[in-house]
Amino acid sequence: MYKRQRQIATLLAEIGVNALEAGFPALGVEEKECVRAVVDEAVRVNGDGEPMEISAFARARLEDVRDAALRGVHAVVISISTSDIHIERKFRQSRQWVLDQMRKAVEEAGRRGLKYTVSAEDASRTDPAFLLEYYGLAQSLGASWIRYCDSLGVEYPYTTYRRVKLIRQTVGVPLEMHMHNDFGMATANVLAGIRAGARSVVASIGGLGERTGNSPLEEVAMALKHLYGVPVGIDTSRLREVAEYVARASQRAIPIWKAIIGTNVFAHESGIHADGILKNPSSYEAFSPEDVGLERQIVVGKHSGSSALVHKFKGQFGIELDEDTASRLLERVRATAVELKRPLFSKELMLLYQELQGGSE
Repeated sequence: MYKRQRQIATLLAEIGVNALEAGFPALGVEEKECVRAVVDEAVRVNGDGEPMEISAFARARLEDVRDAALRGVHAVVISISTSDIHIERKFRQSRQWVLDQMRKAVEEAGRRGLKYTVSAEDASRTDPAFLLEYYGLAQSLGASWIRYCDSLGVEYPYTTYRRVKLIRQTVGVPLEMHMHNDFGMATANVLAGIRAGARSVVASIGGLGERTGNSPLEEVAMALKHLYGVPVGIDTSRLREVAEYVARASQRAIPIWKAIIGTNVFAHESGIHADGILKNPSSYEAFSPEDVGLERQIVVGKHSGSSALVHKFKGQFGIELDEDTASRLLERVRATAVELKRPLFSKELMLLYQELQGGSE
């Protein structure tokens, strides 16, 4: 059982991911068994090397921590809401109650020999003074990490930077980012947090997660690698491979326009772009397709120029188009692409070429 979950853990370990939050055991029997299966697989995969650290999620409840410990995980993420709107309206409790609940859960984790991350749900809407008090208590209780959560995805890079900077100046425990993507800024917020001193990122393949999802691992890794020049320790050339497996397992397709891993990332149709790519790929590519496990495509459609057409016919069909033929064929290609409202397939291009040649080819 749980073959797909075990395989995902294996793939992540193989590409260099060193920590995995496997699930939420308190959800029920199936989740408990799934977390145990992932733990066993991670131990097997990394038996001869540095083991992948497997953690489980737990609310700040004793029973949740116990459920996690019984699954054999190395660590537990202890989470409770810290914003007043959650404390007063969801829990109908006080800030002191939140601190007490966290303390009890952390002490239980310590008794069971677990490392623990203390997470602040809805941290982005939490009063800064109370958030510092909460993280300060976590530090005094021996937390390995503290987690900053933008649970509603309402943060933006400027505020993220300021808040994380304040936390890092005040609390000595390393901080990790857990951002949601409701306004499309999860990756930007993660990068802002890292610039402010965050040491870790909670990410998911393809950005899967609650509502609009979380920070996509592939976006964060490639941004750090190419924009920040930071070694990420991940084999990025397998990102598309891993994403395809996760997409099949979760029954969620990868959009062709998806940043980093979408097939359209390296699909060039515009005549200006295609011509530049054919002369020097770095003209219109920030990184190579091989860097993420994709291939370059020269797409022929209404925006294409003659250079792309000549390249396509020579490379795919072994046909050298002279300037006049390429020009006349391009007119037909553009008209057909406008009519069909899409780029043309190879067979369609060949049919247009044959029509142009009077059926002689």
